[in-house]
Amino acid sequence: MHSSETTAPGAADVVTVVEGRKRRAMRTRKQRPRAVKLGASDYALRGISYVFVTLFALFCLLPFVMIVSASFSAESEILRHGFGLFPRGFTTTAYEYIFKSPRQILGSYAVTITMTVCGTAIGLFVIAMTGFALYRKDFRFRNQISFFVYFTTLFSAGLAPTFIWVGSTLGLRGSYLAVFLQLLMTPWLIILMKNFMRNVPYEVIESGKVDGAGDFRIFAQLSLPMMKPALATVGLFLAMGYWNEWYLSSLYLGSQVEFRPLQYHLYNIINTANALRNSVAGDNVTITNLPSNTLKMASAVVATAPVLLMYPFVQKYFVSGITVGAVKG
Repeated sequence: MHSSETTAPGAADVVTVVEGRKRRAMRTRKQRPRAVKLGASDYALRGISYVFVTLFALFCLLPFVMIVSASFSAESEILRHGFGLFPRGFTTTAYEYIFKSPRQILGSYAVTITMTVCGTAIGLFVIAMTGFALYRKDFRFRNQISFFVYFTTLFSAGLAPTFIWVGSTLGLRGSYLAVFLQLLMTPWLIILMKNFMRNVPYEVIESGKVDGAGDFRIFAQLSLPMMKPALATVGLFLAMGYWNEWYLSSLYLGSQVEFRPLQYHLYNIINTANALRNSVAGDNVTITNLPSNTLKMASAVVATAPVLLMYPFVQKYFVSGITVGAVKG
């Protein structure tokens, strides 16, 4: 008798718990939003949008397909038929010409990647600190320094004074720093960062001051996380600037370094091929097989392929950085 009386309440409790779970599950189903039913006009609008997006994607993709096709085509076929979507006279002569010295091309990749990664990271940090300082209302000379930064976008010293200052005064001729430092900051990116900081509430800085935080802590822990959209944009400009750089390398590096940046190395390869082509043009030598147009296309593929391979992995960070702060509560 005692055992049966003790088990009965336990069974009732189990039934109560099960019924409670069922009621909660039913309430959850009722609270879930129902799928919106689309009408014929909605499907038509989506279909038109998909068609236009697909056509636009193909419009952007076709030039790159033609570049890749031309890089694997024979020079004589390009001279005879022009460029096409498919290779004519398939050959890898242009790539063999570029990679005939693997050590040089790998060294150029290493130099460019190192400068791009380090320059983008350091440049982002410095530009963000500069924009943060020029945004601070309690910074006494922010207007004067902002005018000085803007003034440099209108007037510059020119090529000759800059070359003398960097090469002779600073003694950076033949050093990677001559290229690295000049691309680290630009006035336009500083102005862009400063203008973006205006969207950050100044009360955030004041709250940090009230809590006793220093200037650098306010910048690193409060302001920097709110600057992600600007950091993503400025970082993209910095990275593309370092990756595509060749002009400063031709001025300050030349042949004084063992490994040249990638774009400058490819530029020299194309110039060498063109000089060879012109030198034998009047000597009764067949030059239709010497790479010229195909070499330019292959150089474009070699310079662009690493960026295209990395973009799918970096895109989510770039898109998330742009969307952060887009919706404010």
